[in-house]
Amino acid sequence: MRKTLGCIRKADTDFNMINEGEHICVALSGGKDSMLLLKALKNYTYFSKNRFTLTAISIDVGFENTDYTKMERFCRDIDVPLEVERTNIKEVVFDERMESNPCSLCSKMKKGALNDLAIKLGSNKVAYGHHRDDFIESFFLSLFYEGRFHTFKPVTFLDRKKVTSIRPLIYLKEKEVISAIKKENIPIIKSECPVDGYTKREDIKKFLTNLKKDIHMVDDRIFKAILNQMDNWE
Repeated sequence: MRKTLGCIRKADTDFNMINEGEHICVALSGGKDSMLLLKALKNYTYFSKNRFTLTAISIDVGFENTDYTKMERFCRDIDVPLEVERTNIKEVVFDERMESNPCSLCSKMKKGALNDLAIKLGSNKVAYGHHRDDFIESFFLSLFYEGRFHTFKPVTFLDRKKVTSIRPLIYLKEKEVISAIKKENIPIIKSECPVDGYTKREDIKKFLTNLKKDIHMVDDRIFKAILNQMDNWE
C-alpha cells in the first residue's frame, strides 16, 4: 500500500487533484483497479494535506448474475458509503442496438450515469481507477483505431455537467496494482460482461507486452513522452 499511496500523493501534487473540503465519488466497478483505489484513497484521507470525504458509486448495467455482496461488505469494512445505481445499459447496448464493438458505447453510458449519480449526491468530482498501463493503452487504441494522438488526462473537467474526473493511480503500473491487491487481500468481483477479455484493449496489451520484451523500459519512455506532449493535442 505504501507504493500506491506514494503514487497517489505524487499525482495529487503534480495535477492538483484533491482540494480542501471536497466530496469525492469513487467509481467502483468491483475490479482490481477501482477496489484498490477506494481503499488507498480512504487511507489517504488520514494524511492528505487537504481534508476530503468519499462515497463509492457503482453502476449496475443490468447483467443478471452480478453480485454486489463482496463490494458492499468491503465498503462497510473500510467505512465508506456505497451507492449503486440500477440502469438498463446492458439492454440498450447488447439487446437493442446489438453493438459489434459494445465497449465504447457502454463506457460512455456508464460515465454519464456516474456523473449524474455524483451530482445527485452533491459531488462534482469522480475518481477513476485507471492506472499507468491504461493511460498508455488508451493512447495506442486512439492511434491505431482512430488515427489521432489522444488518451485520457489525469484531470478532466466536463464543462457541460461541471464535473471533474481524476485518475489518482496514473503513476501506478498494473503489476503494482496486482501486487497491492494480493498483499492487502482486497476482494475482486468477476465481471459478467460477455466481451470481458476479448476486446481491442486486450490486443493492445499483447502488442505492448511483446514490445517490452524487445525494448528495455520502453513503457517508461512511452509514458513520459505522452505525458509531456498531451497538452498540445486537441
